[in-house]
Amino acid sequence: MLHDTDYVRVIREMMSTISAVYEYPVDIEFAANFVRQKGYKINLLQCRPLQTKGLGRPVAIPEPADDSDCFFRQKGHFMGGNISLPIDYVVLVNTAAYQKLPEQENYIIARSVGKLNTALKGRNVLLIGPGRWGTTTPSLGVPVHFNEISNMSVICEVASSEAGFMPEVSYSSHFFLDLVEAGIFYAAIMADRKDTVYNPHIILALENQLPALLNAKGAHYAAVPHVAKTKGLEIYADIVTQTLLCL
Repeated sequence: MLHDTDYVRVIREMMSTISAVYEYPVDIEFAANFVRQKGYKINLLQCRPLQTKGLGRPVAIPEPADDSDCFFRQKGHFMGGNISLPIDYVVLVNTAAYQKLPEQENYIIARSVGKLNTALKGRNVLLIGPGRWGTTTPSLGVPVHFNEISNMSVICEVASSEAGFMPEVSYSSHFFLDLVEAGIFYAAIMADRKDTVYNPHIILALENQLPALLNAKGAHYAAVPHVAKTKGLEIYADIVTQTLLCL
């Protein structure tokens, strides 16, 4: 294959062509089927930037006066380049409340997130919740479809032992290409790490806007998806120092 065909040259040209479009080195997934002696057919299955479309402009990370002022802060576990982005709304799926729901109602919560995705389109929204967004197993996270979170500006997956719930975060692997194409920033919040600051009570203390946004009432909307209208909240990320801060 390596010496008697032009396979290496074709793969090199394929990756060079895709890299030129993305303006960034790429990772590809492909299948090569040999159809006759020294003959083959390549099917390109996926292509995506290795990390992000680029670093972006340098970001000055503020130094909070106190950790209690931070919604979250940690080192690493994010992708999407350098950012300094004001947040208009936070949609937080309350881990403890979500864990108590029967599985059927987990899907109701996922659909409500989809409705919020439509209602808040055009705003800078940070979506944060336990475990994997888009899982097919509610015990691992919230079973949304990508079109139900496609308008979010920031998506965070929280790994935490709260209420005995230790979901496996995905690092966005199943939505990687979609997030890159949509320009959505991603972070995995490792809440149990000693060097991580995570204060969801800052958001939960604000009035829940969900009933007004969806004109909805009832137990399903009372405590699980908490939608807070924020003022002055901003998320910062710097790739060089691997600093992530939402203040």
